[in-house]
Amino acid sequence: MNYYDMCCRYKGRTVTITDKAGKQHCGRIVDVTRTHVYIAPQGGRNLGGFSYGFYGGWGYRPYAVPLAFIGGLALGAAFFW
Repeated sequence: MNYYDMCCRYKGRTVTITDKAGKQHCGRIVDVTRTHVYIAPQGGRNLGGFSYGFYGGWGYRPYAVPLAFIGGLALGAAFFW
């Protein structure tokens, strides 16, 4: 399965994405295109900026991770036993 299909399948769920440089992106997938996956950061990491009214109230603005740079993807729930 390719990362596009996997990201589409996990849309709306919390995931941890590891890019090819080893950087981890943790958050909820809010959108997927053929070139990028957009995640809303979780747990106080604000890589995309703070905003009001975006995706329902106070929260973190989603940011894009290029699908070509994804080295791994895991469900976030797997880390919360």
